[in-house]
This record gives sequence, C-alpha cells and structure tokens, in this order.
Amino acid sequence: MDALDQQLISLLRTDARMSIATLAHKLKVSRGTITNRITKLEDDGIIVGYTVRLRPDAQQNEIHAWISIAVEGNETRAVIASLLGEPGIEEIHDTNGRWDLLASLRAANLSELSSVLERIRLIKAIQNTETSIHLQTYRTSSKT
Repeated sequence: MDALDQQLISLLRTDARMSIATLAHKLKVSRGTITNRITKLEDDGIIVGYTVRLRPDAQQNEIHAWISIAVEGNETRAVIASLLGEPGIEEIHDTNGRWDLLASLRAANLSELSSVLERIRLIKAIQNTETSIHLQTYRTSSKT
C-alpha cells in the first residue's frame, strides 16, 4: 500500500458512502484510478467490508474496548496499514510509553470482540497487546 491507498482508506473510514467522483476530486486523481485502487484493496483483503456508524447511545448493549498494541522494531506504519482494514476498529492512535498504538474497538457481543482481537493479533509485527473493556462512561465530549 502506498500513500494514495492510505489516504483513500482514510476517506472511506470517514464516509464509506463517498462517491467515486468525490474521492477522486479530494485525492486529485481520476475516477478510474479510485475504482481500480478500491478493487485492488478489496481483492487483496485490505478492505474487508463496509459498515455504518451509529450514535454512541444507539446500541447500548454494544461492547466498546480499547486495545494497546506493542509493535516489533520499526514496523508501526505497516501495522497501522493493516489495522485500517479491520472493521471492528473505530479509531487508531499513535502513542508513547509502553505501547506504540491504541485502538478503539466496537463489537456487538463478546464473541464478535473475540474475533476482532484474534484478527488483530495475527497481524505481522504485533509483538504484544492488552485489551480493556469499557464498562461505563462518566463524561463525553459534545462532538458528533
């Protein structure tokens, strides 16, 4: 994956319903380039599906968790690129300290969360992970 693929994935993660024409305009490439890139990302298993984001209170029984990730050597960019294709990941953050990355996860149930964690742990260059399940929120920002 090159920088264009990563930018394309980033735009699709923001709005997977964005039209090919809009994506092409934002990335300053042709519609054919976007179509070919999306097809290749899907064929290579990098894009494994599309989803819908809901208000946080819309699915109150949904499981929300965070996974802290330690990456081997200088492979952070490669791991991020792989994580961008995981539909269970809501956000990915670069951090300092013991962990290299922090990702926010959402799953409908524990079985689905287990599957997401299993797929993440299979990514090459992930050295170690630690997962914490969100139990209760006491304050949120007003952003939507």
